[in-house]
Amino acid sequence: MAKKMNAFYAQSGGVTAVINASACGVIETARRHKDKIGKVYAGRNGIIGALTEELIDTTKETDAAIAALRSTPSGAFGSCRFKLKSLEANKREYTRLIEVFKAHNIGYFFYNGGGDSADTCFKISQLSEQMGYPIQAIHVPKTVDNDLPITDCCPGFGSVAKYIAVSTLEASYDVRSMAKTSTKVFVLEVMGRHAGWIAAAGGLVEDHGIPVVILFPEIEFDQKKFLARVNKLVKEHGYCTVVVSEGCHYPDGTFLAEQGTRDAFGHAQLGGAAPVVANMIKDALGHKFHWAVADYLQRAARHIASKTDVKQAYELGKKAVELAIAGHNSVMPTVDRISDVPYKYKIGMADLKDVANVEKFMPRDFITRDGFGITPKCKRYLTPLIQGEDYPKYQDGLPVYVTLKNVAVAKKLPTFKL
Repeated sequence: MAKKMNAFYAQSGGVTAVINASACGVIETARRHKDKIGKVYAGRNGIIGALTEELIDTTKETDAAIAALRSTPSGAFGSCRFKLKSLEANKREYTRLIEVFKAHNIGYFFYNGGGDSADTCFKISQLSEQMGYPIQAIHVPKTVDNDLPITDCCPGFGSVAKYIAVSTLEASYDVRSMAKTSTKVFVLEVMGRHAGWIAAAGGLVEDHGIPVVILFPEIEFDQKKFLARVNKLVKEHGYCTVVVSEGCHYPDGTFLAEQGTRDAFGHAQLGGAAPVVANMIKDALGHKFHWAVADYLQRAARHIASKTDVKQAYELGKKAVELAIAGHNSVMPTVDRISDVPYKYKIGMADLKDVANVEKFMPRDFITRDGFGITPKCKRYLTPLIQGEDYPKYQDGLPVYVTLKNVAVAKKLPTFKL
């Protein structure tokens, strides 16, 4: 780009324990390249902030406040679930984006999100060609589901995996203590609509002597086989733990947890697999149970974030800016694994056309033959991603997290209705 342009950064979809670390990487790196990038504007509530011209001036934040993002969970600028339609289907939104970009001299677009966000970023990357506006769009990967293709792992996943592995271990110790006269089965429901990466993390406790059954979205649910497996483990150990993915489904495709409603992206609204499974066990086997749904806790738990995950989240935010400065468009920085032991990786790059609308599922050789556990190969993949602790500072017994001022940029355009 001939003249110095401003940048737009936004967070999208479900937030994570480390998405703000990526924001920190983007903003700090942009500040180190003031000769190339002017101001970094953040979208209030994701891409919606661009459409409604609700921009946040990050230059109003101190270096210390931006640095504190690295250890603060959730989305500092607000996120959203909003998927742009195609240019042909809704040209009005794209015309508005260009108007906002022009009004605020924005030439760089950094979108921090998962699969649907990659699709949005890819569409915006095409604006230069299709609508004659120079914009460089870089997708910053983020998703606890770990289902983006090409990249070895996604920021947010390592910390969720650590939380689920630790919670499964601790809850299993509790159940083991009470199994003689009380609870014999504990059921933990975790996120994962189509991919069982998070559920797989619960399988890491097997090496600690814990009898565990994993229910993956990739494996069709067989009630008879499942109950037989649970009963066998309870007879052998006196108890067992079940980790069930919210996306676990029957052979006809019906989710165990389907509520009959849809989210903003049109996906089936899930939640409730744990009580379904727990009551199934009670009715068929008579075992006392307890169940829990990890829900927001698993993705908000910055206090136990994986050090590896925090580091990679920051590095990918940093790399996104470096790619933009180098002239790239329509790409996503990736984690490219070099070896498992010792764990080594490098930061690479993928074309967004190969990322958008593609889901990465658990490989079959990561799941045991019976469909209820994880293989040594899967453990070798998962273990490095949950390594290390990166505790936030504490005060009066609670973590110290930052809340930004989020000063609004003055609007220059007429109001836009979504």
